[in-house]
Amino acid sequence: MRMDELHSLDPRRQELLEARFIGAVSGNTGGSTGSASGGPKVMQTHKCASSYAQGKSSGRGPKISDYFDVSKTDLTLLKLAALESNKNLDLEKKEGRIDDLLRANCDLRRQIDEQQKLLERFKERLNKCTTMSKKLLIEKSTQEKQSCREKSMQDRLRLGHFTTVRHGASYTEQWTDGYAFQNLVKQQEWINQQREEIERQRKLLAKRKPPSTPSSQSPTPNESKQRKTKVVNGADNDPFLKPKYHEQEEIFKLRLGHLKKEEAEIQAELERLERVRNLHIRELKRINNEDSSQFKDHPTLNERYLLLHLLGRGGFSEVYKAFDLFEQRYAAVKIHQLNKNWREEKKENYHKHACREYRIHKQLDHPRIVKLYDYFSLDTDTYCTVLEFCEGNDLDFYLKQHKLMSEKEARSIVMQIVNALRYLNEIKPPIIHYDLKPGNILLVDGTACGEIKITDFGLSKIMDDDSYGVDGMDLTSQGAGTYWYLPPECFVVGKEPPKISNKVDVWSVGVIFFQCLYGRKVRRIVSKPFSE
Repeated sequence: MRMDELHSLDPRRQELLEARFIGAVSGNTGGSTGSASGGPKVMQTHKCASSYAQGKSSGRGPKISDYFDVSKTDLTLLKLAALESNKNLDLEKKEGRIDDLLRANCDLRRQIDEQQKLLERFKERLNKCTTMSKKLLIEKSTQEKQSCREKSMQDRLRLGHFTTVRHGASYTEQWTDGYAFQNLVKQQEWINQQREEIERQRKLLAKRKPPSTPSSQSPTPNESKQRKTKVVNGADNDPFLKPKYHEQEEIFKLRLGHLKKEEAEIQAELERLERVRNLHIRELKRINNEDSSQFKDHPTLNERYLLLHLLGRGGFSEVYKAFDLFEQRYAAVKIHQLNKNWREEKKENYHKHACREYRIHKQLDHPRIVKLYDYFSLDTDTYCTVLEFCEGNDLDFYLKQHKLMSEKEARSIVMQIVNALRYLNEIKPPIIHYDLKPGNILLVDGTACGEIKITDFGLSKIMDDDSYGVDGMDLTSQGAGTYWYLPPECFVVGKEPPKISNKVDVWSVGVIFFQCLYGRKVRRIVSKPFSE
């Protein structure tokens, strides 16, 4: 190959040939006699090495022409052409691969851009849907609030309302019955008047009762004298005879029976109105609490939970029906608001207690236990827990409305409670609820013949290995809980704290069962705790 042909090569091909010859020369200089297999033999002089060194020191790679001046090789032009052809094929393959990868990269970038634009459009669409959902939910909630207030105003006249009455220097609220109760009272008074009138007429009728003398008996001397007196006075000619007396007596009995039936109907209507009045009073208090709440204007908490309306208030917490915008489901948001006048130590204890309840409740997963979804803080004095929403009321409200229930309904409720307690005792570590009562048992559909769910784990105890022994665990919160539903061992006073176990919940279930059947709480008897 001539030098002018070498320099006329493509620069990239020239670099490949130079790299090839650099490797060949460096390999041949390692041995003094070259390859023993008859391969190409290369002879180098001192000038080759010096030119190679100059090429390196100049910052550019050595050229193949530097070696042709001082080197001799057995490579022919055909071999170099074949080598060049192979390198060209490899280069074309690599360039083709690079082009394919570049095209694939461009396609992927284009797809990423398209997907990014599509994602932005979906986000925008999702935001619009969320905004519209919020708008519709707020409109629906506003209409429901307005409807509740209109119905409450109508029921104020029918069922009654609270009036403020002054007693000395203080004011108290006094309940005034509506016209429905007043009408029932008037009907009852009318029935009483009718009964008194009938009784008066019956007494007069008894005085005019005709004598009943059997024909088989002869009249006594006194009766003969009375009969003679009646004959003299014309009493025997009295048209009010015995058949007419019995006729009038039967009429009076029928009238009394009819009045008794009407009185029973009035009593049943009165009981129904009392149940409706309880709902009305509860709704009045709820509306009053909702109007005074700072969360009444449908805020969105934690950028996720849209508050709809107040469900109830108790102690330092409010419970709102909310809508989860992420999961698209209803939820119950319990907002805990601490008293700003509390000491920091008391606030920390309350918050610690709430966090403990959250940790216990979060790990529970059972169909008979209300699920805890989330927990977050609004500020230093306010935090929220998000619970599963149940449409119905609790068992306590049901018993106040219906007094008691059938044995089948009570048995169904107790079976579901026991099923949940078995789950609490099978998990590790086991858990004592410690505050089982009708107020913490939710009726899913508001009736006694459906499903129930247990809630409120604020006083629950964890039976871990550190605190639970053979005799049970120490009761460190003596005095907490609900008096009527706790066993006697919880009230033992001594040098050492009393020992408790899961039998506390079993006792509570028995008391709840008794109350469902008989409509009253168990009468407490002061006694020593039972011993095994």
